[in-house]
Amino acid sequence: MSKFSIFILFLVAAFFNVSGQQNPVLSAGDVTSTSIETQKLTFKTTNAFGEIQVYSPNMVRVRLDKKPLAKDFSYAVVMQPQKTNVKVSQSENEIVLLTDSLKAVISKKPFAVAFFTTDGKLINQDEKGLQNSWVAEEVTAYKQMQPGERFVGLGEKNGNLDRKGNGYTNWNYDAFGYSTGQDPLYSSIPFYIGIHNRLNYGIFLDNTYQTDFNFGASNNRFSSFSAQGGELNYYFIYHTQLSDIVKSYTALTGRMKMPPLWSLGYQQNRYSYYPETEVMRIAQTLREKKIPADGITLDIHYMDQYKLFTWDKQRFGDPLAMNKKLKAMGFKTTVIVDPGIKVEDGYAAYEDGVKKNIFVKYVDSTNFTAQVWPGWCHFPDFTSPLGRNWWHEKIKFFANTGVDGIWNDMNEIASWGQKMPSNIIFNYDGALASHKQAHNVYGLQMARSSFEGMVQATNKRPFNLTRAGYAGLQRYTAIWTGDNRSEEDHMLAGVRLLNSLGLSGVAFTGMDIGGFTGNPSISLYARWIQIGAFNPYFRNHTAVNTKSSEPWAYGEEVTEISRNFINLRYKLLPYLYSTFNEAAKTGMPVVRSLAFSNTHEPKVYDGKFQNQFMFGQAFLVAPFESTKEYGAVFFPKGNWYSLYNDEQVAGDTEKILRLSLQQLPVFVKGGSIVPMQSLIQNTTEKPSDTLVLHIYRGMQNNKFVYYEDDGETYNYENGDYYQREINYDAAQRKIVFNQVDGNFKSKFTSLKLVFHGFDDKDKIQTSGSLKAELISFIDPVSRFDPQGFANPTIGCNVKTVIIANDKNRFEIKY
Repeated sequence: MSKFSIFILFLVAAFFNVSGQQNPVLSAGDVTSTSIETQKLTFKTTNAFGEIQVYSPNMVRVRLDKKPLAKDFSYAVVMQPQKTNVKVSQSENEIVLLTDSLKAVISKKPFAVAFFTTDGKLINQDEKGLQNSWVAEEVTAYKQMQPGERFVGLGEKNGNLDRKGNGYTNWNYDAFGYSTGQDPLYSSIPFYIGIHNRLNYGIFLDNTYQTDFNFGASNNRFSSFSAQGGELNYYFIYHTQLSDIVKSYTALTGRMKMPPLWSLGYQQNRYSYYPETEVMRIAQTLREKKIPADGITLDIHYMDQYKLFTWDKQRFGDPLAMNKKLKAMGFKTTVIVDPGIKVEDGYAAYEDGVKKNIFVKYVDSTNFTAQVWPGWCHFPDFTSPLGRNWWHEKIKFFANTGVDGIWNDMNEIASWGQKMPSNIIFNYDGALASHKQAHNVYGLQMARSSFEGMVQATNKRPFNLTRAGYAGLQRYTAIWTGDNRSEEDHMLAGVRLLNSLGLSGVAFTGMDIGGFTGNPSISLYARWIQIGAFNPYFRNHTAVNTKSSEPWAYGEEVTEISRNFINLRYKLLPYLYSTFNEAAKTGMPVVRSLAFSNTHEPKVYDGKFQNQFMFGQAFLVAPFESTKEYGAVFFPKGNWYSLYNDEQVAGDTEKILRLSLQQLPVFVKGGSIVPMQSLIQNTTEKPSDTLVLHIYRGMQNNKFVYYEDDGETYNYENGDYYQREINYDAAQRKIVFNQVDGNFKSKFTSLKLVFHGFDDKDKIQTSGSLKAELISFIDPVSRFDPQGFANPTIGCNVKTVIIANDKNRFEIKY
């Protein structure tokens, strides 16, 4: 340091001494004392109290606060620290915690943390001049920006796949008709993944106050994450594979349970279907037009003056009887629920809620009141066991009237004016918290209460959907991306939102097909419903005062296009259900950004290719605007097949495709095993007794875990399931069907093996006779114009064989 610099620092210090002012930025300072247990370092610094704990060989937790650390509590974290072999060493200047996967180095002067691989490569470190500090009650961790560093994830966030250069806020917000660049949106998941120098790590900031993330916005020095209150409390996760980071994060915050099978079918929604005759007309038309569907959703107009736990008896005279009729047709009913309970004498839910004292309150103990759909309302405190138990009892009302799905809406909390006061008090499971601390978890706790209540009421898997949430929401609910617009860029923004949610541990996701606000063009609707067939939650929805948005509302051609892709969805249910089983067991999402398997490939983050995603492990989906005639697709390493005609494409290449409104670009990865079934109109129908297994010749080994259970109960948790691992061994040129695991009897007695890309030189050895076939995944769209051209049948020339579905191990060699 030069003499001039020292002189300037002396003058600054003198100024603060003379004036008596304090630095408005309070740093943690130097470590002044330490206490080391087997996996935990407890310490004090000049201005803070802290704790660093090894949570697993790949995970380290960091806590820091200006005051002694509070009792440990989290709505997100469900995992306990794992017993880990940790080597601890300490010197005058630093402390080192070493596992077999990760090394944490804690500097003492000043306090700072850096993470390294066991062979010494820097993964992540505090910014050396800034470290960790407070401005008033806002606490911030500053991290050194690494050369070429990228950032992905952070849940429901607009923008590019790579978040570099941008900043984001987590504060759940009722973002009606949001723009494609708007932030924040409805849910908060403060978890992101950093990528640089062929390394990747995850950071989960478990703080329910408003949090802010800066990935180089307005600066070229650091990335940072901060919270407006509470302690700095984050988990650092390191793995060599990005997918393992997501798996560790979901082990930490919990994984979804298996959903009801019917919820993976097509859902027909609008705001709103009423009265009962209109609901039945929609159901009947779906069946008449042979458009498979499993669900019809009712928006707020089913209620009596929008009051929760009621039915409008003029519109729905006997809801139980209606729902029984729908069930007989193969439909399940989902209804919307909002948290606001109207303040009205004589309204049972209101009077019971007041009597049982379950509403959130001002600091003077009066119930908080705000306006939403019914008028002035109180709001149950879902952070209170008392409030959750009250909701459990009330939600039985829907189960008793034949409802199978709950759609939790307006739970940010939303209210007219969007300005809920800070001095509202929540129970926060006995800890008491202001609105500032409880706001972001309100939606999570409402979804939890609905889920638990429906399980208690039915003893079956409910379908549960939420608009708002916090980290860990995947344990209780699916989520959709709220009130989007009927615009081309919104469709693709929705794809990126689902990709980002998948990177953030949420597998069951969807968006409003066709857009909620506005009216889509014919071509936009057709493209969107094609993309929707490859969304985990397949929901068609539109707003009040918009045109009808059922498939037949857009003409004959779009009806056939829609039917084609909904049919494909239903044939793929064995594949999709098995993929959901993977999500339940490992945390891997259904919709997967290409960053999962191609983390360090720059093209994945290119604006031309960032919308592409994998649907499970087999399908590469390339979404494009419906107005585009040509589009560029990036094919990662491996070999790829066109879904429609088996045309092969080499991996690690780009290709310009001519686009067709009748086909969404979809490709299958070589080595994939894709189970399919015969077409059904809803999931209560039984498919034929033959499971069709499409096997794509590939250059890389692969495995697929096929899974079945009863689709509606939790008996699978006690072994009542059917599971078989199938291995594609490219080196040994064989497909291995391992022995079946579980006690459930498969609905399929035969297997039809369909070989894609195998030629005559591949001498496939099976117990049956091979047959050459042309198979098609979609039907040709009719020639509606008498002067136009007929659409040809497009298909794949394959070899097939039918064999018994033997539960014992066997091999197919080629």
